[in-house]
Amino acid sequence: MVETYEYVYGNTKLSQEEYQKAKKIILDLQKENEKYIEEGYGPFLAAIYDKEGKLIAKMPNTVAKEQCSLNHAEVNTIKQAQEKLKTYDLSSMDLSIYVTAEPCIMCTGAIMWSGIKRVFYGVNSADVEKITGFDEGFKPDWIREFSKRGIEVYGEIEAEAGREVLRKYVSGGREIYKPKGRK
Repeated sequence: MVETYEYVYGNTKLSQEEYQKAKKIILDLQKENEKYIEEGYGPFLAAIYDKEGKLIAKMPNTVAKEQCSLNHAEVNTIKQAQEKLKTYDLSSMDLSIYVTAEPCIMCTGAIMWSGIKRVFYGVNSADVEKITGFDEGFKPDWIREFSKRGIEVYGEIEAEAGREVLRKYVSGGREIYKPKGRK
């Protein structure tokens, strides 16, 4: 992994302009995420943008609200983008996904197979698990594997803002969803 800016890590260099853009989007998502949580969603939010900065899709995590374990923010957002753009293969559109937290094992697969070119995330999985108790799954060398496939990854962007949202989620007594019997 290559360190790009203070507290931001990636598998390739990130320009100052892209970093500032990512910071703004991630912070905006964290603020908006708090509103979604109040409505029973969350605690994760994702958005997909094109290379010109146009929002293509944005969706929260709807697992508990819709009672479906597949409805993570990234999966919901990818599905919305594919429906809007009328294709399962987003690779020709040079899209980026921004997520309030590092994608879990399921979402890394969905991102990889969708054709998205860049991933920007806030809170790392270790902190998500420590704060919430969610099981993020086993992701051996996922960032390196994404790099081999031409997918750029940048993480720990405005992570403290995201950790605070997760702490509020937990302290508010929100549902921590995972199969019974998991530690």
